[in-house]
Amino acid sequence: MLYDHKAVHKVIQKIMLKKIKIVMAGAQATRNSRIDSCEAYFEKVQSRKKIPQSLQDTLTSAFARIPVSSFPDVPGGKVIEIPADIPIGEAVKVLSDYNILAAPVRNTDAENTKDWRQSYLGIIDYSAVVLWVIETAGHAAAALSASSAAAVGLGAGAAGTLGALAVGSTGPVAVAGLTVAAIGAAVAGGVAADKVMAKDAPTAVDILGEDFYKVILEEEPFKSTTVRSILNSYRWAPFVPVATDSSMLSILLLLSKYRLRNVPVIESGESHIKNFITQSAVVQGLEKCRGRDWFDCISANPISEMGLPFMTPDEVISVQGDELILQAFEKMKDNEIGGLPVIEGPRKKIIGNLSIRDIRFLLLKPELFTSFRQLTVKNFMNTIASATQDAGRTVTPITCKPDTSLGNVIHTLALKSVHRIYVVSGENEVTGVITLRDVISCFVSEPPNYFDNYFGVAAHEMLGH
Repeated sequence: MLYDHKAVHKVIQKIMLKKIKIVMAGAQATRNSRIDSCEAYFEKVQSRKKIPQSLQDTLTSAFARIPVSSFPDVPGGKVIEIPADIPIGEAVKVLSDYNILAAPVRNTDAENTKDWRQSYLGIIDYSAVVLWVIETAGHAAAALSASSAAAVGLGAGAAGTLGALAVGSTGPVAVAGLTVAAIGAAVAGGVAADKVMAKDAPTAVDILGEDFYKVILEEEPFKSTTVRSILNSYRWAPFVPVATDSSMLSILLLLSKYRLRNVPVIESGESHIKNFITQSAVVQGLEKCRGRDWFDCISANPISEMGLPFMTPDEVISVQGDELILQAFEKMKDNEIGGLPVIEGPRKKIIGNLSIRDIRFLLLKPELFTSFRQLTVKNFMNTIASATQDAGRTVTPITCKPDTSLGNVIHTLALKSVHRIYVVSGENEVTGVITLRDVISCFVSEPPNYFDNYFGVAAHEMLGH
């Protein structure tokens, strides 16, 4: 069958222009709301935690004098970077080989510059890649409808090949981060979509899952899709680096008030990243401060005295065990959170824990990816528990009581290398969540005008993206 390539390109271009207009229209409102949300969160923290003002002022001054260069380097001493123009499959391999979940993306079009603004495009993580694959697979399945495909002048096989083109009953035509070139190459190449042209949508996705790595590494549109092309749509956090001569106060504020999960550190006058400081690394560092007067004074308080958790029970976002695993990951993406308590019944009795990091098992275990459309949260957790040595950290919920000390919470987070701990009542009902961000916020405050003086307008723009 011959396809009208020009017609395809026109359709795709219209789709992408419409998407760009929508994104631009909401960008400014989103930036403002994010900054406002950070301000509201930190005001709540400062009003609720019970720390003597003199101690807080002393801590803030101390953190402001500690240079970022004094913070320990990443394991191995070298920050792993991902080139922007490598295919998604190669990026997955880099993250897997180094056993890391996120990495900065280097702009391969600006290799000779010493301006980090041109050198780096952002940060990509494993979870974002998997979400892109899942959504692309879903769109590919939807596009297999012959009647829908006909609406854009394509046969069913070509529609399946497009991968990210979703039409028909699923809603408006949408492109999930693919370039016109990648989609055009998929149609022109006629890659193996014909084998599923007579199948229904769920079966098409199941076939994709049978050999994930072969598909993502060898077949279109995955093969031609680069990290650069999905970065903006699937980036979890803004790229806000600091210089080595900055203060640790800046790092702590970015990781707490401003909700970053990691902060790249760049040598002044150079364009390469020297260090990569994460929330986890900072909490590990706080744990090593045990025995120091300032730490013991604060950490000895019950979490309730520190105002923790910084939410009401009604604000806890959770997932029932019988909900679909895709719904759980979509909740995390939509709410920009890294994990959910798995509950049962109307009283929110906790039975498990689900982290955005667990989405990687949809790649690592083909049987999970094959059936992800029908997979429930409980079945997902049971499969992981029976097949991995890491099941305790992945599935078992880590909890504490309102009278648990902050020091014990920090110890548990550091020892278990987890990102959150759930606060429960006597009946194991979830009443709140304490995150790494919350813990760091207990130790830091922001001096007047600090953000504007040390970060400026440019940082406002980056934090808003």
